[in-house]
Amino acid sequence: MKQIRITLILGLLTAFCWAQQTPAPVQTGPITIEGAVAHLGNGEIIENSLIMFDEGKITFVGDAKMRIARIGKIIDASGKHIYPGFIAPGKSLGLVEVNAVRASNDQDEIGELIPHVRSIIAYNAESKVVESMRPNGVLLGQITPQGGRISGTSSIVQFDAWNWEDATIKADDGIHLNWPATFRTGRWWMGEPRGFIPNKNYDQQIEELMSFVENAKVYGAGPSTDRNLPFEAMEGVFDGSKKLYVYANGEKEILDAITSLTNKGIKSLVLVGGYHAHLVADQLKAHNIPVLVNFTHSLPRFDDDDYNFNYKLPKLLVDAGLVVGLQNADASNFQTRNLPFYAGQAVGQGLDNEVAVQLLTGNNAKILGIDSDYGTLEVGKSATLFISAGDALDMRTNQLSKAFIDGRDISLETHQTELWKRYMGKYQGK
Repeated sequence: MKQIRITLILGLLTAFCWAQQTPAPVQTGPITIEGAVAHLGNGEIIENSLIMFDEGKITFVGDAKMRIARIGKIIDASGKHIYPGFIAPGKSLGLVEVNAVRASNDQDEIGELIPHVRSIIAYNAESKVVESMRPNGVLLGQITPQGGRISGTSSIVQFDAWNWEDATIKADDGIHLNWPATFRTGRWWMGEPRGFIPNKNYDQQIEELMSFVENAKVYGAGPSTDRNLPFEAMEGVFDGSKKLYVYANGEKEILDAITSLTNKGIKSLVLVGGYHAHLVADQLKAHNIPVLVNFTHSLPRFDDDDYNFNYKLPKLLVDAGLVVGLQNADASNFQTRNLPFYAGQAVGQGLDNEVAVQLLTGNNAKILGIDSDYGTLEVGKSATLFISAGDALDMRTNQLSKAFIDGRDISLETHQTELWKRYMGKYQGK
């Protein structure tokens, strides 16, 4: 019994030391934010703004010069900037804590074609990695399984919750498909050349994938005596209730994916990655396919690409008239906190600053299908927003003083901020 008591005490101490802060309580009274430069998330700004919200919803957005009563708690944000909460698509946040610790890694299940695997039920709302997103303004995310040909089903959450149930904003929003690549990396340890080599199984892999999609379509078209969970999960991509997120980068792969999947009657496609999407922009526009372009802080894939190709790709796609969002599928989860700075990199390549903000807010919300409630500062939408000392796309001035999710005043403290305070106090005192 003594050993059991000691074990329980140690367990409670561990939980106390490592658990995330208590989620913020619901909003109990109106809040007014006055004087900030408001970036609305739709390409527009208000230089001297007045924003009010109550019961988790925005009730007023306008110019501070307007003669209207300020109500509730008043926050003077003069000289600061206010933004809708940034949205991170296509990440396994909350599914893996430490990649090297198998017990904390729940992002990849066994199997190649597993659309019925639901990421949301494995989401850890107390993840230290998730917690670290908030101080940079990343307040929402699409929790996405990884691996396999069809990885599973994602859901969209907010980043201040007790558990996965109250974190969920939109459950089972889409299925994620990794399209086969025409080239693969050579396995030099098996005697293959280094670098890219042709994928001889490309056509066969597509045939197998399309056979699965066709069988799922037939299964959903009529009654069946045998229940098939993978086929059931696919029904949403045929009736339009789920999006199909297709991960593809090469020109041929993108065209093959568009042709094959639209011919099978899939209603809503989203291209993820899209390294060569600018080469097939007309086809993407013709099928109304948006692009979640990969993060900009990376080197070009091919020797004959411009050195700054990844930096300027978002602008190329925006200039081509596509609906573009920004994500960082190829980067580690912890790097998701840098999402604002990936957009800032695109601004350095000539993209308008407010359009870059749109890539993280209004556009991402539209692509994920949550734009009726999130993504822009508009009356009637969720009061999910933050106040920054300066430009939130610049790492020098992205310094949050307040952040709200559904009107709740959330904590900006994380393990990293605690360490920063601890060691800054140590060394500044010398």
